[in-house]
Amino acid sequence: MRFDMLHPADQIVMIMERVYQYGMTTTSGGNLSIKDENGDIWISPAGVDKGSLRREDVVCVKKDGSVVGHHRPSSEFPFHKTIYERRPDLGAILHAHPPALVAFSIVRKIPLTTLIPNVQLVCGPVAMAPYAVPGSQELGENIAAVFEKGINTVLLENHGIVVGAADLFRAFMAFETLDFCARLEISARRIGIPRALTQQQIDVSYRKQAVPMEEFEPLGITSEERSARRDMCTLIHRAYDQGLFSSTQGTFSQRLEQNDFIITPYGKDRKYLEPEDLVRIQNGRKEKGKTPSRSVLLHQRIYELHPHINSIIIAHPPSVMVFAVTEARFNSRTIPESYILLRTIPTVSFGSTFMDQEKVARSFSKKTPIVMVENDCIIVTGSTLLNAFDRLEVAEYSAKALIAASELGDVVAINDAQVAELEAAFHLD
Repeated sequence: MRFDMLHPADQIVMIMERVYQYGMTTTSGGNLSIKDENGDIWISPAGVDKGSLRREDVVCVKKDGSVVGHHRPSSEFPFHKTIYERRPDLGAILHAHPPALVAFSIVRKIPLTTLIPNVQLVCGPVAMAPYAVPGSQELGENIAAVFEKGINTVLLENHGIVVGAADLFRAFMAFETLDFCARLEISARRIGIPRALTQQQIDVSYRKQAVPMEEFEPLGITSEERSARRDMCTLIHRAYDQGLFSSTQGTFSQRLEQNDFIITPYGKDRKYLEPEDLVRIQNGRKEKGKTPSRSVLLHQRIYELHPHINSIIIAHPPSVMVFAVTEARFNSRTIPESYILLRTIPTVSFGSTFMDQEKVARSFSKKTPIVMVENDCIIVTGSTLLNAFDRLEVAEYSAKALIAASELGDVVAINDAQVAELEAAFHLD
């Protein structure tokens, strides 16, 4: 999907739908705006349900101050206007009240942006603007003063967050990323002490580049590959809706035959991926004109070493990631289903996925279908795409249960004798 080809009103409706659907704002809270090439500002309206916003509800405030539309512009229009005046490089602004970021705003702290890589890259530096009455000129001045320093992601004391970017999708990416980071830190503090990455580790991760690969021109596509592409997109969309993926984070792949496979592309919005966006890898070469995930060589090596693996998912599920950013141990011996599907889950050091792919690939076996990477991700394998996705869901549900149990008492795990019974009953290798 070419998001940039959509009319500003359609972009605002699409992103507001996502913000509201995923519980990041309320019926009356939050507002989005876009400054177009004419200098006109398109903005969400005042007093209209955010859960049923339509393109005809969006208001256009012309450069001369006249208003075109059926409604009044958002009461927060003054700070949008002031930010655009101070930062002419910005083309879109997003303001919302997601609970996790509101929690930080009311204790007046900035979330740790070093728990996982890419947060600083996507969000840039994060700062706090002083409190003022919503809709007031003073609030606009307070926020704009922070934006004038070159900062694009601004928490508001006792209020919420404002993000500016070149376009609305990039603003949403930064918003979604910082919200994930905030939720992760809050959950991590429930079970331990969050372990941050060093700046050196973050800098190394930034240097990951798209993998240079020779290209090939597909001569055709089989019915089996068409089905695989369709099924993969269905589960990618489900993963996004469940919060297991984010807009640009999360990778699926599925083996086609031998070591050929299809994989998600780099840098495309997971919510709207279509079968034609997926990238075919054949004999170590990539489908012409497409850019595969930067983890493509790791997927390739896993398939080469493990004939029993036919699907791989790299994801950042929020509850599982709590165990990746703390010293807390993820114990799969919670309920029978968890142990049967997850087995043992070793942890490898941060950076292994791009600096020691051979070691990571060799970590998998029939008894070890999942590997956790410190401060980065979880890698899930399966005999089929659905089997891998099932394991991902079970891992996230198990992690949620472990985090909740930490506030109730000591976890009583399934013991060795009970594990032996499960292995015998379910013929686990």
